[in-house]
Amino acid sequence: MGNLIQDFRIYLEVERNVSSHTQKAYIADVQEFTGFLQSNSFIKEKDEVINAEPETIRAYLSYLYRQRVKKSTVNRKVASLRAFYKYLLRNGKVKNNPANMVQTPKAEKYMPTFLSVDEAFELLDVQGEKSALDLRSRAMMELFYSSGLRLSELAGLDVIDIDFNQELIKVRGKGKKERIVPVGRRALQAVQEYLEKTAELRKSIDANIFKKPLFLNAQGKRITTRSIARIVDAATGKSGIGRKISPHALRHSFATHLLNAGADLRSIQELLGHKSLSTTQKYTAVNINRMMEVYDKAHPRAKK
Repeated sequence: MGNLIQDFRIYLEVERNVSSHTQKAYIADVQEFTGFLQSNSFIKEKDEVINAEPETIRAYLSYLYRQRVKKSTVNRKVASLRAFYKYLLRNGKVKNNPANMVQTPKAEKYMPTFLSVDEAFELLDVQGEKSALDLRSRAMMELFYSSGLRLSELAGLDVIDIDFNQELIKVRGKGKKERIVPVGRRALQAVQEYLEKTAELRKSIDANIFKKPLFLNAQGKRITTRSIARIVDAATGKSGIGRKISPHALRHSFATHLLNAGADLRSIQELLGHKSLSTTQKYTAVNINRMMEVYDKAHPRAKK
């Protein structure tokens, strides 16, 4: 089973070109499914997972429903199994893909959490000290809102990815796909101040600082996504917005504010790096809800 998992990992990385985060999730899902089959006597040995039938996968889904696992998570686990059995099918280890015969639950619709413009400004205008840590936090928050970056994209930035002259930033998104997005002058200024403050540290690590990560931890290495999430929590706590938000809420705010200001969906899709326009269209619903609020408050015949 270990060799099978390792070969599947290589397939995901080389042929499917999925991100390391997705690789870990898919591998964990397959291992969890295998453990379920063993613990419920569907199989005796882990290698027997290749003989799973659609009925056993449905039994696994029933187990997930009883555990009150979110529908979006269930859908991802099914996608993991489909990818795994697709790999086995291509290599002649199975005759069909049992996961293709399993119906996934209808995805839950949710409204993205976002800040108002005033809340975003209040969050970004929180003044800290001029220490390297405070300057790093400010640069991160500015980049999240200025360019609509994902958490993993921000963590993966290198110094060389910032073009200060053209006011552009190169982002490596899902599936290692690269895109070029604009970055605001306030964000560029915050990044420049952080780089100047950490210049000596960077030189002591490597003479060629431009090949190094943009955001460093205390050990001078690339900061983790978990640490960035904690920094966002700390920043929101210092602000006066009165609620906790995730890094992704800043990305949602970026898109929503652009849409409200008249930007078209196609442009927002490119800026966010969405593969499908339907993913971007959820912001249209946000905009419609906002319009309905304005209508209900302002129109004399909106309410009885």
